[in-house]
Amino acid sequence: MTAPVGADLPRIKVAVDAPQHSGIGGPLDYVSEVVLAPGSLVRVPLGKRELLGIVWPRGAQAIEPTEYADPSKLRAILAVLEGLTPLSASWCRLLEFAAAYYQRGVGEVALSVLPPQLRELQSPQLQLRLKRMRKWVAEQIAAPVQASPSRPTLSPAQAEVLAQLDALLTEPASATAKGAQAPVLLYGVTGSGKTEVYLRAAEHALKQGRQVLVLVPEINLTPQLEARFAERFVGRVLVSLHSGLTPAQRLRNWLAAHEGQAELVLGTRLAVFASMPRLGLIVVDEEHDPSYKQQDGARYSARDLAVYRAHLEKIPVILGSATPSLESWQHANQGRYKRLALPERIGGGALPRVRLFDMRLMPLSKGVTTALTRPLLEALRLRLERGEQSLIFLNRRGYAPVLHCSECNWKSDCPHCSAWRVFHKGDRSLRCHHCGFSERVPAACPTCGNQDIAPLGRGTERLEEQLREQLPGARVLRIDADSTKLKGELEAHMAAVHAGEVDIVVGTQMITKGHDFRRITFVAAVNPDGALFSSDFRAPERLFALLMQAGGRAGRDAEQAARSEMWVQTWHPEHALYKALAKHDFEDFAKSQLAERESAGLPPFAHLAMLRAEARTPEVAKAFLDAAARWAQALPVAAEVLIYPCIPMSVARIANVERMQMLVEAPSRSALQRLLWLWNPELHALKREHKGLMRWAVDVDPLAI
Repeated sequence: MTAPVGADLPRIKVAVDAPQHSGIGGPLDYVSEVVLAPGSLVRVPLGKRELLGIVWPRGAQAIEPTEYADPSKLRAILAVLEGLTPLSASWCRLLEFAAAYYQRGVGEVALSVLPPQLRELQSPQLQLRLKRMRKWVAEQIAAPVQASPSRPTLSPAQAEVLAQLDALLTEPASATAKGAQAPVLLYGVTGSGKTEVYLRAAEHALKQGRQVLVLVPEINLTPQLEARFAERFVGRVLVSLHSGLTPAQRLRNWLAAHEGQAELVLGTRLAVFASMPRLGLIVVDEEHDPSYKQQDGARYSARDLAVYRAHLEKIPVILGSATPSLESWQHANQGRYKRLALPERIGGGALPRVRLFDMRLMPLSKGVTTALTRPLLEALRLRLERGEQSLIFLNRRGYAPVLHCSECNWKSDCPHCSAWRVFHKGDRSLRCHHCGFSERVPAACPTCGNQDIAPLGRGTERLEEQLREQLPGARVLRIDADSTKLKGELEAHMAAVHAGEVDIVVGTQMITKGHDFRRITFVAAVNPDGALFSSDFRAPERLFALLMQAGGRAGRDAEQAARSEMWVQTWHPEHALYKALAKHDFEDFAKSQLAERESAGLPPFAHLAMLRAEARTPEVAKAFLDAAARWAQALPVAAEVLIYPCIPMSVARIANVERMQMLVEAPSRSALQRLLWLWNPELHALKREHKGLMRWAVDVDPLAI
């Protein structure tokens, strides 16, 4: 529709996708011939462009737009995307909070989480898509299905947990005076049956006519969990939302959720923003996983937003993990989260025995490397003789981290990044894992001409080769980002492992999370020590979680649990982290880590934000950050925060772009947010003053410093 502009037309607030650097924070004012429902999708002019926008509710608490004094200067809404149910007020409030908390424009965040194809559709096209979606949903319901499998018998711990969850699901608004419930932290050891708890809780919510949202940290976990839910909820409409879908699939699945047709939605971090009008339960599996934090654009935490969304909707949220994040663990210690425990594996099976091998005492001999020690090779041979599977965990892909010339000390650095290019033997390439720059391996050292250049270090590709050499006849399969690049490769590899067609699996962290390998009895972690001495204070927490998850892949079949083992080859067996790992004692590890963080004033006992700047030269980036620090120190709230000097990022240059960062620390979230709210407009002004600056961003609650 079109409308003349005039003072008598209703004024409508519309959120548009304007990037942070534009300075547009809140919704813009337009006029319309008719009053439009909040949440309606519309097309509006912005400059010379025509954009998709969302009619935004008035009275937004997070960001208020500027009111134009002269209505005659306002432009008219061009068209309404008809036939689509408006986005709900609670969805808009969630997006307001995310935009304000993570210091982005509300329209930028709101439009970025909608399916991209919505921007291209006109009303007739949308009607066709809705018709197709409803037909697809009808086909899903009407399709012939196998009988639903019988539900497994619950363990006593599962039954106790579910009894408490059922009470929350039955009376969702009775937990506090405000009507919101405390989030549930489901702390369960690997193999304790957390997924069955999710299924039963989802069943309860579905019987109440509610929708269920289940989040997983990575795409490769989606098919496995989706299969479990589809098998249990025969005849229910289940959709997935993640970046691996085609644009058409993503639009169809989003429409099914938004229109209330889909009862179960499974997805990665983006799915936390799924529009679901009857949402009754949120589950966040592996809640500790850093993949829930978005690392570009609006740097949000899907786990934290899931907790906030449950608070808004007054519904339960379950955060599940065998190694909860220290933030969540501390919330439970303080009573802000309700902690429920599954302390034992299903069937009473034991957790794998953990053995620490001191690499300083390992004798080296011909054919034996620092990764494949003689005891490890003998242990693998024993499993081969028994017909059991083994898993070797090495969190570094490629053949070797770097090529090296012994004559002139040349190393395969990346010309565009302050990082090494990794040697990939399969395609004889040197590849930068930061910018993607790749070249063929040189025949000789490019500096001195020496032909004897050799790999330094070890990646999964090299480890796979050495296993094949040392264990002839063993069926070795490598699973990492390089071996699963093509569509369907990951699923095929996982199917081969489950079918018993593989003897030894070699892989990175992507195989340590959530996979239910029933035949694996032996797990070995090689070269894990690097994270022990990282400058990142979260590195020990991540390493402990990774190793606990890796060990949890062993002995998941109760009959084999008694002989399941995890070996850790380390140069520091006396380290407290490994001592706690050997006892499967997460609680002791968490207690010691929290004590260290409290004494050092680190999260969860302090609140952080990182201001990052990128420029063609480090001098420009530093000048911007230094100027920003001076502005911040002049603000009224400066006395409440600590602003550290700027430093280069851990990888200071990527794709010829120099990167620097500055840390801001505050004792409370409110103090930090007050500073950022006042600081943000000044940062936009400073950007215009520093001509060589490419971009800047604020990262609230950063995962790495």
